[in-house]
Amino acid sequence: MKTCKEMANIWNVTERTVTTFCNSGKIPGAVKMGKIWQIPDNAEKPIDGRISSGKYRKNPVPEEKKLLPVGISDYVRAQSEYYYVDKTLLIKEFLDRKPLVSLFTRPRRFGKTLNMDMLRVFFELSDNDTSIYFKDKAIWNCGETYRSHQGKYPVVFLTFKDVKFDSWDMTFAKISELLQEEFGRHKELCESNRLESYELDYFKKILHGQANEVELSSSLQRLSKMLTRYYNRAPIIIIDEYDTPIQEGYSKDFYDEIIGFMRNFFSGAFKDNRNLSYGFLTGIFRVAQESIFSGLNNLTVNSVMDEEYDRFFGFTSSEVHEMLHYYGISDKEAELKDWYDGYLFGNEEIYNPWSVINYISKGCVPQAYWVNTGKNEILEDVLKMAADDMIERLYALLQGERVIARIDQNVVYRSLSEEPGNIYSLLLVAGYLRILKKELQADGSYLCEVFIPNREIAAVYKSEILSHLLQIGAITRTTANKIAESLYANDLNKLQKAIAEFMDKSVSFYDAGSEGFYHGLMLGLTALVDHQYKIRSNRESGDGRYDISLFPREKKYPGIIMELKWKKGLSADTLEALAKEALIQMDSRRYDSEMRKEGIGNILKLGIAFSGKEVRIEAG
Repeated sequence: MKTCKEMANIWNVTERTVTTFCNSGKIPGAVKMGKIWQIPDNAEKPIDGRISSGKYRKNPVPEEKKLLPVGISDYVRAQSEYYYVDKTLLIKEFLDRKPLVSLFTRPRRFGKTLNMDMLRVFFELSDNDTSIYFKDKAIWNCGETYRSHQGKYPVVFLTFKDVKFDSWDMTFAKISELLQEEFGRHKELCESNRLESYELDYFKKILHGQANEVELSSSLQRLSKMLTRYYNRAPIIIIDEYDTPIQEGYSKDFYDEIIGFMRNFFSGAFKDNRNLSYGFLTGIFRVAQESIFSGLNNLTVNSVMDEEYDRFFGFTSSEVHEMLHYYGISDKEAELKDWYDGYLFGNEEIYNPWSVINYISKGCVPQAYWVNTGKNEILEDVLKMAADDMIERLYALLQGERVIARIDQNVVYRSLSEEPGNIYSLLLVAGYLRILKKELQADGSYLCEVFIPNREIAAVYKSEILSHLLQIGAITRTTANKIAESLYANDLNKLQKAIAEFMDKSVSFYDAGSEGFYHGLMLGLTALVDHQYKIRSNRESGDGRYDISLFPREKKYPGIIMELKWKKGLSADTLEALAKEALIQMDSRRYDSEMRKEGIGNILKLGIAFSGKEVRIEAG
């Protein structure tokens, strides 16, 4: 066996090209040992459409390119009709490890449902030959040990990704409907003489939608028992997006009902169930504090922090590189990386697959595609509950800074009100942050250095912050536009009127009473012009630390430095004097030193004084 580097020398290609061949299953017999691919000595170089000069070969007749699978989570359809990124080696890695019950937690739209459907098609018994969907995939080259599992198990498959309702009654009705459909997929049991009459009665009750909450909570346990008896082999149970109805229960006030049901539902399926070959669950969070998985000591959790399975959810760099080559747009790789790369799952650099697919499908126009796939409830909750210092750190993240945070992977929404520091844990597992460095703590949590992964997520933060201010009535769209325009045009009168208008409405909603409060508000407002300015906060410059600085992205704009002051109960005259005091402080402590070192000659200094709803701005 040889390494990628050794084969690269033999085949006269780059090591990266050989790695791409391995990841895409183009080298029969290639096996990944840990992080290193091992390639058979007699392996032949795959044909990849390149010539030795490094230029792509142009075919005489243009090749008709496959469409990208936007919104397709059906494995059979995705791999046959669309461009499919081969993730079938997930099956090999699973069979090598053989955990009884696996929980994969990843952000939404990172391929969880498609991967679970792939597992279903691979393992499930069928009257049709389903091996045809894998014979040209990487898993088929791994040998008979793995092929022998194909099509050998009864499978129970449920996806809760669309269980999003406003009440427990509607949620229960939908879960009942999903189980009704899944029992219908196994209606061969109705014809069985291996089942007891009471089991058949129960089966038909589910099939006809007549089961009550207690009966439904044991449905997976009872179905697995019936399938085992019928097929003489225990089934595989797959639950996709298991936590979606739990999140809805939290936000729609039926949390206790959904937790109570799910505790019994999952316990019957996965805890001490002798009639289970393997279990798979996916979700965004590991909901542990509510004891849904209480006593489930056979559960193996794989999260964004873990190295196992790290390359199977989302696209790796080599997969994106190959995709861009296929569509003839390799020149877009840098832009794609800037917008949609930056996630770190285990030790693997990962791209957002939903955004990559949409970017290419829509003519390579960079925008925040991910934000349009659903509500960003997590950021909404964060903004509602975050204190002044937390808001300031969120704005610091928005400006590209790094923040030290404690990450506990077991947190859930409800813990936000109990421990605000859990905000970062939620943002990380939901896909809004990336870890740069991590250090394991004695209690199992991690101390991490985190930052926003890419331009798309920065756009999400910005839109949600503004959306939050609009939603609570603290700022109107007209006011927001006035503030952005006045900063852009350096119109101080317009800026003062716009901020005064903003303050008049916002103080009714916020507990104004500290300089940190006003600092947070101004950071939020200046974020409206971050396409023209790089915004920095509380940085050392000269002989002190300024409050906010706006560094222009183009020379035609001036640099702006803001120093904020606050006192209660000031008159108009004393408020003006306080604003002038802020100007004097900027000059005396040379807050403009940092800008001048970066070659910015045109600098506008703003002394901004607040007192309740009143604001005064002095320029220098």
